[in-house]
Amino acid sequence: MNRLTILLSILAVGLVFLILNHDSGRTFGIMNDDFGRLVSLGAIAALISTGILRSRRHVGQSLRQFAIWVLVILALSAAYLYRNDLQSFGDRLAGGLIPGRATVFVDNEGRQEVVLHKVLNGHFETPVTINGESVQMLVDTGASTVALSYEDAETLGLNPAGLAYTQTVLTANGTARAAPVTLAEVAIGPIIRNNIRASVAEEGKLDQSLLGMSFLSTLGFLQMQTDELRLRD
Repeated sequence: MNRLTILLSILAVGLVFLILNHDSGRTFGIMNDDFGRLVSLGAIAALISTGILRSRRHVGQSLRQFAIWVLVILALSAAYLYRNDLQSFGDRLAGGLIPGRATVFVDNEGRQEVVLHKVLNGHFETPVTINGESVQMLVDTGASTVALSYEDAETLGLNPAGLAYTQTVLTANGTARAAPVTLAEVAIGPIIRNNIRASVAEEGKLDQSLLGMSFLSTLGFLQMQTDELRLRD
């Protein structure tokens, strides 16, 4: 491996560190923007100086290596500069390919928005974190509260066998009894709510848990489109 390759490899590794450390704001104690400029200027200077030194004997080889490493450095620099756009594109792509996946976007004002895509059955379903546990739920604006199936209540450690089923509710399986409960925390993506009113359906009466209006009504924005549901804190 010649000196040009070694030198440019080090510069490329520096850019990789820059990409990996962008959340911390610093790379090797230097602000990321300053470090990025330093890497770019260093790469350009190294390529020019090394090319000049080797030009007398290996003009063709130097030009080829120069072109290759310029492309590599430009690609890494572009990936760092447009990392947020690339992440947004990746999230949108994943959301379209994996229906039900909660995709989080940030607008120009820094507001976070959760976007859900319809699943194959035509409904909006997504994993919801309840008291630290993930539960697959159907988004239902017609449900007055968050409604948990008996099985999901067991998963969450709510001890459904010991609850008082004092409410009467209408489910897809007909009329059922339900027990009122309060959920300490309900979260979908970055949207977190505490002390949410909910109910637990008696065993065998609710096939899937519902994310109802006791959670949805706390949102600042809810918009249902043809294939997308947008939620904003």
